[in-house]
Amino acid sequence: MEVVGIILSLFLLMFFAYRGFSVILFAPVFALLAASLSGLPLMPAYTELFMAKAVTYIKSFFPVFLLGAVFGKIMEDTGLAKGIAHTIMKSLGKERAILAVVLAGAALTYGGVSLFVVVFAVYPFASALFKEADIPKRLLPAAIALGAFTATMDCLPGTPQIQNLIPTNFFGTNIYAAPILGLIGGILIFTLGTIWLERRRKQAADRGEGYGTHTLNEPEASSSIKLPSFKVAILPLIAVLVINYVMTQVFTWDPNMLEPFKAMKLPLTAPAIKNVISIWSLIIALVCGILLAIALGFNNLGKGTLAKSLNAGAIGSLLAIMNTASEVGYGNVISSLSGFKNISNALMSIKVGGSPLVSEAVTVNILAGVTGSASGGMSIALDLMAKDWLAWANSIGMSPEILHRVASMASGGMDTLPHNGAVITLLAVCGMTHKDSYGDIFVLTAIKTLMVFVIILIHTTTGIL
Repeated sequence: MEVVGIILSLFLLMFFAYRGFSVILFAPVFALLAASLSGLPLMPAYTELFMAKAVTYIKSFFPVFLLGAVFGKIMEDTGLAKGIAHTIMKSLGKERAILAVVLAGAALTYGGVSLFVVVFAVYPFASALFKEADIPKRLLPAAIALGAFTATMDCLPGTPQIQNLIPTNFFGTNIYAAPILGLIGGILIFTLGTIWLERRRKQAADRGEGYGTHTLNEPEASSSIKLPSFKVAILPLIAVLVINYVMTQVFTWDPNMLEPFKAMKLPLTAPAIKNVISIWSLIIALVCGILLAIALGFNNLGKGTLAKSLNAGAIGSLLAIMNTASEVGYGNVISSLSGFKNISNALMSIKVGGSPLVSEAVTVNILAGVTGSASGGMSIALDLMAKDWLAWANSIGMSPEILHRVASMASGGMDTLPHNGAVITLLAVCGMTHKDSYGDIFVLTAIKTLMVFVIILIHTTTGIL
C-alpha cells in the first residue's frame, strides 16, 4: 500500500504539473498524501520533512538563481543578448538558418544567460530568418531548444547553468567534471539534432511547404533596429566564463575558511570547502558579468529601466527557486517513507556494467520527466541517492566526476516532456502549439536521453573522463 501511495503521489504531481498547476502549492499536497497513506502524521511531515529540505536547497542555490536571473534580465534589457543573436544569425544567413539559430542559443546559454531569456532574445531574429529562408515555422521551437536546452545546459564543461552546478554540492566536484565525455556528448547531441532538423526541412521543401501563414506572436519587421556590436555584447559572457574558470581552477581557496562558521554550530554549514567552491566561484563571476553588462549597455537603458530590470530579475528568480525547492521538499518526504526502500533497492539493483552509472541515469531521467524539471528532478534524485551512488563508486575506484556528468546530462534527458515549463514557454513565445511543434522537440528529448547512455558506454569501455 505504501509503494502504491508513492506511485499515486508521483502520478498526481505529474498530472497537475501538466495541467499547469503550480508545484509550489501541489508538491507539498501530494507529498503529504503519500505520507498519510504511510501512516505518518501530516503536520510534522510538512514542517520537519518537507520544509527542512526545501530550506536547505534554497540556502545552497538561491544566490545562483538570483544572480543568474538578474544577469539574464540585464543582458535582455540592454539589448546585449539580442545583439549577439542577431549578429550570429546575420553572419550565417538564410542558407544555414537552422544552424544559425542553434548557435545563437548555444552561445548565450554557455555564457550564463538563462534559458527563458534566450528564448525571448533569439525568437524575433530567428523567426525573421526562417521566414526569409521559407523554412516552416513549426521547426523553429525545436531549433531554439537544440541550442539552448541541450549541450550548453548540462554537457559542455564549465557551463554555468544550474543543471551543471547542482551535482557539485553532492559529489564535491566542479563544473568542469568529466570534460572529454561532456564534449563528446554535447557534440553528438548538436550534430544529431541538426541532422534531424535539416532532414525535416528538406522533407518540407520537397512537399512545397514554406514558412506558413502565422498571426500569433509574429514579430514586427523593423529595419531600424540598433543593437550593440557583437564584440561589445559578448564581453559579459566571456567575463562570466573566464572569471568562473579562474576562481574554480586557478585561484587557491583557503581550506580553513569554513572553520569559524563551523565553530558557531550553524545548522546548514557546508561539510567542506570543496562542496561550495563552484557555487562561490559562479557567484563572483555572475556579479562581475552583471556589472560589466550594466556598464556596456547603460546607454540602452531608459530612465528608471535599470531599477526595473534588477527588480524583475530578482522577482523572477523567486518563482524558479521556489518551484525547485518544493520539488526537493517533496522528494525528502518520499525518501523518508518506508515504502521508498523497495523503490530505492530496485533502482540500486540496476547494476549494468558493474557501476552506479546506469542506476543514476535511469533514476534522474525518470524524476526529471515526472517533475518536468531538469534541476528539480536531479535535485530529488541526488538528495535521495547520491550518497549511495558515491559510496558504490568509491568501492570500485570510480571518479565522482563521471557521476557528476551523468547526473547533469540525465537531468536534461526526459525533462522536456509536454508539461515542462520551458517547453510551454517556448511554444507560447513562438506562437506555436504542442500539436504543431512538439514532435520535433520530443525527438531532441530522445536524442538527449540516449546520449547519456552513450557516454556511460564510452566511459565503461575506455575509462576516459
